[in-house]
Amino acid sequence: MTPTTALVEADPSPKLVRQLGRLDATMIVMGSMIGSGIFITSAESTRLVGAPGWLLVAWTLAGVMTITGALCCAEIAAMMPRAGGQYVFLREAYGPLAGFLFGWSVFLVVQTGTIAAVSVAFAKYLGVLIPPVSAGRYLIPPLRVQGYAVSLSTQQLVALTVIAALTATNTRGLRSGTRIQNSFTFTKTAALLGLVAVGLTLGANREAAAWTASWWDPSANGWSPSEALQGLPLTGSAALAVLLGHAMIGPLFSQSAWNGVTFTGGEVRDPGRNLPQALVVGCGSVVLLYLLANLAYVVTLPLETIQHAPQDRVAAAVMQVILGRSGTVVMAAAILISTFGCVNGIILSGARVYYAMARDGLFFARAGTTNRHHVPAAALAAQGLWAGLLVLPVTATIDPGTNVVTYGNLYNQLLEYIIPVDLAFYTLMVGAVIVLRRKRPVLERPYRTLGYPVPAWIYIGLAVLLVLDFVCLAPKTSGIGLLIVLAGIPVYFAWSRVPLRKH
Repeated sequence: MTPTTALVEADPSPKLVRQLGRLDATMIVMGSMIGSGIFITSAESTRLVGAPGWLLVAWTLAGVMTITGALCCAEIAAMMPRAGGQYVFLREAYGPLAGFLFGWSVFLVVQTGTIAAVSVAFAKYLGVLIPPVSAGRYLIPPLRVQGYAVSLSTQQLVALTVIAALTATNTRGLRSGTRIQNSFTFTKTAALLGLVAVGLTLGANREAAAWTASWWDPSANGWSPSEALQGLPLTGSAALAVLLGHAMIGPLFSQSAWNGVTFTGGEVRDPGRNLPQALVVGCGSVVLLYLLANLAYVVTLPLETIQHAPQDRVAAAVMQVILGRSGTVVMAAAILISTFGCVNGIILSGARVYYAMARDGLFFARAGTTNRHHVPAAALAAQGLWAGLLVLPVTATIDPGTNVVTYGNLYNQLLEYIIPVDLAFYTLMVGAVIVLRRKRPVLERPYRTLGYPVPAWIYIGLAVLLVLDFVCLAPKTSGIGLLIVLAGIPVYFAWSRVPLRKH
């Protein structure tokens, strides 16, 4: 019996069925990555770096991290094709506490908060087509308590409906979820290709940033570090280097969630081949599309338009330049498709983490069971319930001059807190390749990281610099994120004392 055979036979998820093929796994990777980020985050990144060349560098460096991370992750995913994916990798490399803290963060904020955020993004763009769907049209007005409130707007109601509908669909079996995932991923990939093609051909004009702005000298474009980030004490090249790191946050997290396919590792056929190929092909395709989309932005729009696009909708501005007012409608439809498919992919994959945790006695026992369709329906329901609850609370900011109250989304705040922590968990997963080569050298590895250990050190080096950059620029935000994770330590010790029930 080979080590891999022993590993499969010891799989703690015997009721899951390996139904996902290579195409299905690749669509989960791409569909979970392509959401609303590519259409809006370039505005903030351009404001931070002030030049088209540095904007493309920010997206390129984020792409390098995504590709090197995927190359490393592919080795462990092929070696340990288990339900829960990254949770299992961290548990095996660093111990059960590390795995639990990852799962705790995923359930509390990362996965559920992203589901909430992207569902509201769907509702927001639906409002472009159906104006009554609005953040300001309340079914239940905000009930304010100091700096927070709870409300139910038509926008929130649509987001809740999307979460409920896709959660219910995924409880009907893996095939139901993957049909939605495959069809929506094909459609939104085609839409993104259309944006690139139209932007690079019909949209190209001599007034765009590519020809009128300095590519590498942001100060020549009217940029200054103090305006880019208020309170920044640095100037010159040092300021640009720090702000370049900050500008990578949007691109990097527009490319995140590729790890979700590892969560479904216990349901992928021939995982030793299909998981590595899905990760490499899926991530590589999305990174290339994102770079081309940003190139389309800079050859179509002036730099100032990219920086100050209404509500940061850079892609919509491109389509409006080319198609006029109808371009806004076309882009809204494309983003509706993109966000809907993204929510489905995140819902489908995330529940497998809580399933694996429950099998280890570190989550509600019911979440470690499957229904008659061989999917973890209880874990899906728990995830959907918490994600739905995150849609309801809002932040309430009062303008001291006018006493006008501005409401924002609580989950967006939570995601900001957890961003450096999430990046740290990705870094630990990449580092697990090195740890497990030393800790488990005899395990069969159907795929070995190309160029090992160079990709691992590239990812770890860039990630450490980014986390330090984020901690220096936003110490309060990063500190709260760390506290959210540390709050899971007493929960782990309390839960680990509960006797493990047989499922």
